[in-house]
Amino acid sequence: MNNGVLRAYVLALTLMTLSLAEGPIDLTAATILVAEDAPTPERKAADMLADEIEKRTYVRLPIVYEWPSDAASVIAVGTNKHLYPFFRGRLDRQMGQLPTTPESYAIKLVNADPPTVVALGADSRGALFGVGRLLRELRMTRGSVTLPDAINITSSPKVALRGHQVGYRPKVNTYDAWTPQMYEQYIRDMVVFGTNAIELIPPRSDDAPDSPHFTLTQIDMLARVSQIAADYGIAFWLWYPAMDKDYGDSATVEKAIAEWAGVFEKIPHIDALLVPGGDPGHTEPKHLIPLLEKQTENLHKFHPNAQMWVSPQGFTKEWMDQWLGIMNNEQPKWLTGVVFAPQNRLGPQEFRAAIPKQYPIRHYPDITHSYSCQYPVQDWDIALKLTHDREQINPRPVAYAEIFRWSNPYNDAGFITYSEGVNDDANKMLWSALGWDPDADIHQVMREYARYFIGPQYEETIEKALFGLEQNWVGPLQENKSIPETLALVQSIEQAGDPHVLLNWRFQQIAYRAYFDAYVQQRDNYEFHLEQEAMGAFDLLKRVGSNATMDAAQKVLDRAATERAAPELRERISNLAEALYQSIRMQTSVPRFMAIDIGRGASFDFVDRPLNNKLWLESRFKQIREMPDEPDRVKALEEIENWTDPGPGGFYDDLGDVRNQPHLVREVTKYFDPENRINPLLGYYPRPFDRRVSWFDDAETRFEAPLYMRYENLDANAEYKVRAVYAGDKWDTQMKLVADGILVHDLIDKPNPIAPLEFDIPKDATQDGALTLEWTQTPGRGSSGRGCQVAEVWLIKK
Repeated sequence: MNNGVLRAYVLALTLMTLSLAEGPIDLTAATILVAEDAPTPERKAADMLADEIEKRTYVRLPIVYEWPSDAASVIAVGTNKHLYPFFRGRLDRQMGQLPTTPESYAIKLVNADPPTVVALGADSRGALFGVGRLLRELRMTRGSVTLPDAINITSSPKVALRGHQVGYRPKVNTYDAWTPQMYEQYIRDMVVFGTNAIELIPPRSDDAPDSPHFTLTQIDMLARVSQIAADYGIAFWLWYPAMDKDYGDSATVEKAIAEWAGVFEKIPHIDALLVPGGDPGHTEPKHLIPLLEKQTENLHKFHPNAQMWVSPQGFTKEWMDQWLGIMNNEQPKWLTGVVFAPQNRLGPQEFRAAIPKQYPIRHYPDITHSYSCQYPVQDWDIALKLTHDREQINPRPVAYAEIFRWSNPYNDAGFITYSEGVNDDANKMLWSALGWDPDADIHQVMREYARYFIGPQYEETIEKALFGLEQNWVGPLQENKSIPETLALVQSIEQAGDPHVLLNWRFQQIAYRAYFDAYVQQRDNYEFHLEQEAMGAFDLLKRVGSNATMDAAQKVLDRAATERAAPELRERISNLAEALYQSIRMQTSVPRFMAIDIGRGASFDFVDRPLNNKLWLESRFKQIREMPDEPDRVKALEEIENWTDPGPGGFYDDLGDVRNQPHLVREVTKYFDPENRINPLLGYYPRPFDRRVSWFDDAETRFEAPLYMRYENLDANAEYKVRAVYAGDKWDTQMKLVADGILVHDLIDKPNPIAPLEFDIPKDATQDGALTLEWTQTPGRGSSGRGCQVAEVWLIKK
């Protein structure tokens, strides 16, 4: 047996407990022990332990490099190699064995002299993650550091790569305002939950060239954060889009090689490069693959062991077939692996089956967006979509745990998530914890999140609030009982008046969402009834005339602004928006906090957005007032009044409104379909702002998947026509409609501006008293594949 194996064996035997204390273990007067010659990550682990305890308790545990014979208790941090000299002969019972797999750790309370807690890693990362787990287990309050009972944990990660993108670029809602110190703190926070990789973005991407929030130039921040990652021993990835138009041109390629080299040489540590094939970039595979071969050689001049990965996202069917041909026929040896990302034409199981086995697959899950994304919130109420937009604070523990466990078997390399800011903070910690243990209890993970980041006295309340925020977005808004319950949880913490909690940005996020949801719920109810009252003015149309009718309706609609619902909730939201900018630099408004765009996390700018048809009605009223003849104005107003009326024997569906789409076929497949590859998504697009509310949302399918509507009990002797509104956000595709296998119309453009279209239904399609309508779009599309988008459908009996 060689000396190294012997030392590991002796230490393993040493760390078994002789007799464990019962009840809480007081570590308030502990000394932290780490080897002086330990690698930087192990010493960083000791620093992290001391710093994070001090922040929460105001107790600074000293760090020493020799055995502290006079210490009340000891917390030892390190690996077999570096802790062995301290423990040999100090414990009087030697038995057991410790894990030796990469990144694994054991945390044990040893009844020695003095009592000692050991966070022992099989390697330096293991020591770091052992400290992270210890911090999650500690109960830290002012002046006190305790363990609830004797600790004896041995653990190893199940997923190799567990990372998050934290790009320092203008098109984010938080990171662009951070300092290196803020980056280091957030890296620590993620490490505590098991993160072992971060990903940043080079200066040139699809962003603006600068941000008013930048604290350093982009390249300088990349260099600083790269070094921070190296100090903690975690991987540093670059998400590097190929932005030039024509990589079939040799001069363009040479210029790109020089440009990328200028980035590579300034960053001290790069472990891997991911180059997306699209979004942005959009480079044809026959040009992309040769470019990446040259860039791999280029990368290795500065970082010899760095890996090259590629993602075929955004590819059309033609390009995907071309790329798969290259991967299977040429099998480039310089390529490390491939990435399953948003905008992939194949699902994860198909993708794994299509890729040669020697290429591991990394997941790039979008955990930051709520719609128009890889894993959208399902059946999200339109009032919430209108006000929250894409990058609202979005804890989704139940949904993301299911998505993680569904996708994990096909992504054998692990994951680095897609993030645009701290709006997805709870999701990051959840994914890291599940990466460590896919079977982890998500309620326990969220309790640890609450305990560690906010405080042990609030862990149950915060855990309930986090799950409550997810439930706030489930089902029709006006029927949602979680919203007032979650707000009450938040207000109970506020009433306790702990200033450290009230100033804690993670609590501020939870509070912001809870108040926001409650405000929108109250506004939605109020403005719904205002619109009903305004439409009641149409009853007098023929008696008072068109202009007087519109004036009366407008006066009612204006009360949404002149007589606001729940002004006290809005004031608290405004105050929390300011607090979040001050505490974590979260930019919830363009004019107030210089967010780059209202669609990039600026939810406060949507807080008062009309939730009824006020803007659409105002636009129509303006057009109607310009009509010279009163009969025409009356006819136009009657059209508004009877908008949803399909006539006798007809049917109307507001697709996108879960309460009002009875003929939409929702379950095309029973298989779990979080990307909506087969089952229709209730989609949304926020612009222009004066759309009719029923045009903001829609039912939509992706790529070649059909969208179905099914009707029963029709009059077999009657003739029907269909009126449909093709809406959504994609105008570079065409729509096709088939009725019971009979062509109604071939591929046609969507009207832009949006307008209803009418088509006759072939009599043969309804002669059996039933009808299936089937919409498809232009086949072979790339990007996200969205485009088959239908907002409203009337089936009208002639």
